[in-house]
Amino acid sequence: MTTTGAEVVRLEGALTMRSVGAWVNRPLPAGDVVVDFSAVGEADSAALALLLEWMRRTRKSGSAVTVRALPAGLLSLAALYDLSDLLSLSR
Repeated sequence: MTTTGAEVVRLEGALTMRSVGAWVNRPLPAGDVVVDFSAVGEADSAALALLLEWMRRTRKSGSAVTVRALPAGLLSLAALYDLSDLLSLSR
């Protein structure tokens, strides 16, 4: 999947059950989106739920989501939940 011309959504700080609500209803840019986790300090399964929701929304409009710098803990959770292929993640 190419990210040329894709808008970058940079997530920051904690992305947990307590904080993910602030992100979930934010409008996403039109077209392909790169979700950058490089500035996320703490994350739990709610971050994966957010990512899946954003993927659903972008696919509905014919676009795609690419994930950048997913924290190791979320990589492990994605593998545990058998989401690595769906999220196009590699370890």
